[in-house]
Amino acid sequence: MKGQYCITGFADEIAQDLTTQIEGLKKLGISYVEMRGVDGPNLIYHKDDKVKEIKQRLEDAGIKLSSLGSPLGKIGIDDPFEKHFEEFKRAVEIAHRMDTSNIRMFSFYVPWDGNGTLGERAQEVRERVFDRIGQFVDYAKKNDVVLLHENEKGIYGEKAKECRELMDAFSCEHFRAIFDFANFVQAGQDTLEAYELLKDHIAYIHVKDALKKDGSVVPAGYGDGNVKEILRRLFEGGFSGFLSLEPHLSDFKGFAGLEKGKDKIESSEGRKLSGFEAFSLAHESLLKVLEELE
Repeated sequence: MKGQYCITGFADEIAQDLTTQIEGLKKLGISYVEMRGVDGPNLIYHKDDKVKEIKQRLEDAGIKLSSLGSPLGKIGIDDPFEKHFEEFKRAVEIAHRMDTSNIRMFSFYVPWDGNGTLGERAQEVRERVFDRIGQFVDYAKKNDVVLLHENEKGIYGEKAKECRELMDAFSCEHFRAIFDFANFVQAGQDTLEAYELLKDHIAYIHVKDALKKDGSVVPAGYGDGNVKEILRRLFEGGFSGFLSLEPHLSDFKGFAGLEKGKDKIESSEGRKLSGFEAFSLAHESLLKVLEELE
């Protein structure tokens, strides 16, 4: 492989508390974390003293942030924006405090219809999405952070065409693309087609896979996301960046348990897996794919 990578991941899928997150990452030999939930809320909602404590404990454990796993842009396009933009500015401040330039974000939930279009509101919705993303990017440029746009079902950038539109309008050193295999599969998007449209803009990878038949999440390489082939193409193209584990392995049928705040997920046999077991399974599956690419 020509490319280079570092493995990171959403350690709140191991557990909500920081102590257990650190223990799990160290057991697996992972020295980066994409921090989302920690000791309760998302990192961007903690006060300064708590942020300082989290940073010190990570430093003591030899773990760095690969990115802030923020929920920015994960509101409806018709929802008020002013308060959300203040949260965005706070996230930028915390990114600096945590010594990472990367902030994961989204492009707002929009009213997709059953035909995969925005219907009569198409032009209005696009203008509002692009206006908001433009404000984010302008602020990112002024404050030296990198916004990583994640494709996700239901948002403007749920499929490759719209993601490419965003990249054509805003792509720069401060606005790049996350490629999430499972999210594309769940949105009915062919991942190889998505890769070809977005390959020049991809700076970060979310590692999870999914099945076309029902959208259920499975370990990397076991679904329809073409994980191995796309990683091969990325590495041959010189990709250098993070591969972020986001297991979502609830009975291999999605992430209902995580979304509902449960701390246990179930395997296909009905046995409950701990968060660490699920995270380890995701890690082992990724390592297998990487070994096959050597």
